[in-house]
Amino acid sequence: MKNYNKLLKDLAPTKFGKVGVIWTISLIVIIIIGIIAYVDQLIKGQVVTNMRDYALWGIYISNFVFFVATSFVGSITVAILRLTHNSWRTPIVRIAEIISLAAIIMAGITIMIDMARPDRLLNLFIHARMQSPITWDVIIIPTYIVLSFLLLYFPLLPDFAILKKHYKEKSPFLSRWYGRLSLKWTGSLSQKTIQIKSIKIIAFMIIPVGIILQTIDAWLFSTTFRIGWDSNNFAPYFITGAFVAGIAALITVIYVVRKIYKLENYITDLHFDKLGKLLALACLTYLYFNINEYLIPVFTAKKGEAIHLDTLFTGHYAILFWFVILVGLVVPILILLFKKGRKPLPMFLVGLTVVIGSWWKRYLIVTPTLLHPFLPIQGVPESWRHYFPSLHEWLITIATLAMALLIITVLIRYLPIIPIQRTADEQELLKIKNTES
Repeated sequence: MKNYNKLLKDLAPTKFGKVGVIWTISLIVIIIIGIIAYVDQLIKGQVVTNMRDYALWGIYISNFVFFVATSFVGSITVAILRLTHNSWRTPIVRIAEIISLAAIIMAGITIMIDMARPDRLLNLFIHARMQSPITWDVIIIPTYIVLSFLLLYFPLLPDFAILKKHYKEKSPFLSRWYGRLSLKWTGSLSQKTIQIKSIKIIAFMIIPVGIILQTIDAWLFSTTFRIGWDSNNFAPYFITGAFVAGIAALITVIYVVRKIYKLENYITDLHFDKLGKLLALACLTYLYFNINEYLIPVFTAKKGEAIHLDTLFTGHYAILFWFVILVGLVVPILILLFKKGRKPLPMFLVGLTVVIGSWWKRYLIVTPTLLHPFLPIQGVPESWRHYFPSLHEWLITIATLAMALLIITVLIRYLPIIPIQRTADEQELLKIKNTES
């Protein structure tokens, strides 16, 4: 009973401190500024952006691909860890699920932001063409959102019942809401059986759905026949890149949450060590696909592709390209090979660097290729041949990133970020084993 009370004290959601309030207000302000910029974009049209006939996607699609990639690892890694019954996963799975849900929600919103006429969104359903990967995206993203939500929600039922009792006197309002969310959970054998089966079914479903989502996004690019995208390598390339971005985001958020909520006894160095090894493996795999994508074509590239590669290697995008490859991939691998590099603080710095590199990587996937059109237009203005996001684009994009962080922040505020009931069960089981031994 004493241990259980300690668990509730450590893991039950608590009010934000001064830093938390400032952080939340800052995110809301950034989002409001982004909304104002978006409304202005709707009124004036896409002319306020730097997107033209060449760079017709720009930063919005780069951001969309980043969100889709980040959402992948939360659900897929959690699903695999749940199905393989890895006990060390307990303190990190819920944070991973929260990141995944926030990212895929923002992916859906970002694709609508990219539409110059969001009022015509319904046309994607009414006039859908099954041969178009965009139609598949319209189907798969809502499906993935639902599965991500259920994978987060179902394991929360026992904890909601616990929090209902915990807040009964402290906060009747919260207690009432936790009670409704618990769906009358009592912990009976029949309820546990249904819950376990449901989680297994969702975990089995979300793995192929996640892979399909990444593959469809890869096909959105590779089926255009554009130089830089015309690659059979793109689907596995996107999937491995998603693992890199997602694991790095998970490490970064876990470190911050651990520090703020003082969860060192639950999220230990062991978790960072295992996540560090996982990130190193993901980076190595992604580096391999980058070699296949960029180095091998150097020896076989036709004229158009050679120009594109020169732009990345030594041209306009060279600094950004080598930053992404060296600082965002190679250096993290070298750091993570050593045990000291897999300690919490180095891991946080590595994770943050990889996340930044991953975002810019999506920008490099989208933008340079668009500036080498399949059929160049004659006599176009010089400004069409170059692209860098306008102030409107930056404000809106930063607002979407802030919105993803706000969703994560709110969920962390009101949900037990480490499963209370499961942690209690594992501690009790460990106590019994120690007694028997």
